[in-house]
Amino acid sequence: MSKVYDVAIVGAGVIGCAIARRLTLDGARVVVLEKAPDILDGASKANSAILHTGFDAPHGSLELACIQEGYKEYEELRGQMNLPIDRCGALVLAWTEEQEARLPVLMDQAHSNGVEDVAPLSRIETLALEPNLNSTLRASFRVPRESLIDPWSAPHAYLLQALLNGADLERDCPVLGGQFDGQQWTLTTPRGDIQATYVINAAGLYGDKLDQMLLGQSSFNIRPRKGQFVVFDKMSARLTRHILLPVPTETTKGIVVCRTIWGNLLVGPTAEEQEDRETASLDHDTLEMLRAKGAEILPALASEEVTSLYAGLRPACEHKDYQIKSHPESNMVTVGAIRSTGLSSALGTAAHVGRLLEGFGHQAQPLKDPDVPQMEMLAANQTRDWQRAGNQGILCHCEKVTYREATAVLNDPLAPKSFAGFKRRTRATMGRCQGFYCGQAVQSLLDQKGLKHD
Repeated sequence: MSKVYDVAIVGAGVIGCAIARRLTLDGARVVVLEKAPDILDGASKANSAILHTGFDAPHGSLELACIQEGYKEYEELRGQMNLPIDRCGALVLAWTEEQEARLPVLMDQAHSNGVEDVAPLSRIETLALEPNLNSTLRASFRVPRESLIDPWSAPHAYLLQALLNGADLERDCPVLGGQFDGQQWTLTTPRGDIQATYVINAAGLYGDKLDQMLLGQSSFNIRPRKGQFVVFDKMSARLTRHILLPVPTETTKGIVVCRTIWGNLLVGPTAEEQEDRETASLDHDTLEMLRAKGAEILPALASEEVTSLYAGLRPACEHKDYQIKSHPESNMVTVGAIRSTGLSSALGTAAHVGRLLEGFGHQAQPLKDPDVPQMEMLAANQTRDWQRAGNQGILCHCEKVTYREATAVLNDPLAPKSFAGFKRRTRATMGRCQGFYCGQAVQSLLDQKGLKHD
């Protein structure tokens, strides 16, 4: 803790991880401070894992600009880092006369947003593409470049690249206070004081609270929005080829039905505002509603088995756009209210933050030949480690996780400190049996590293 950093990033969600990567590659001395035992433990641990084009983002918004820049950079680096993508495309579905009337408006918005390849489809054309859809469908349009990705391997790759190239990460390290002396910040943490020239607030669900702590005020108020999901067995993935989207409303993108990169099929999320920033509880009636909604869209889903249920919180606020604010008088940038599109926009948001720091006068020498991590491929449609020789056997049979994969994760620079973190890195115990068969073997492996079951 004796180092003086150029930048301290508070929060290791997908946004904080992407910013850490960008600034480290730009030549900054970076430290990431995360209050949880592992990264992605807040809003980033639960989402629908879609890489959005921004076709329905508010025109001219900062959100749209970050999504589009982020999409482009993900495409550029995914091959280098061995990150997956499933270019399945999306269908925006209209079930009522009113929704059908909205389709041309949404397509015009997509065109205005630079997404020119959307195409209208009649009822017959849509059903030809997706024969398992409810026949009461009226019309749709297709967004070809909407894709599925792994929501956890991507931010792990971003932060791992930062660490390999000189950044530091402090976990179990909440920021308790801070002082700015006109040139440098001193942040108070349980691990001692941390000095940095600049502070980036990427605290997600606590972004407004951190602003109030460090700046004495906040220009936005986080209103946690809970999303619940139902995940169906992998046999269900055969029922659809596309991401199935509803006509969005003013407040939410609505309930989505889509495959996952791991070969399941999910239905969700809901959009439920609450005060609690920590707990995303599951509600039986709501989950039954989601199952019914899924079966309403894909009738054959009514007889499919459910593998798991989960819920997450999104850091929504009273404003529609991202709340990215520069505070040059305090050498601080706030990256707040990054809602459901954070996974798609993260790399673009990071580039935007880098430009804001340059506006503050921050200068550094970009790294000439940075190390690039190679992530384990977990996508169901790609070659996996269990198919290769010398993998030391299977640890989790449902998700086909090998001992070699698990051991590599437990020994890399971003090794998990918790059972939840291990699951996100490997998917062990996240399959159909939910750890019934592999739980003991997983715990034995974690015991060797001193990690306990949550």
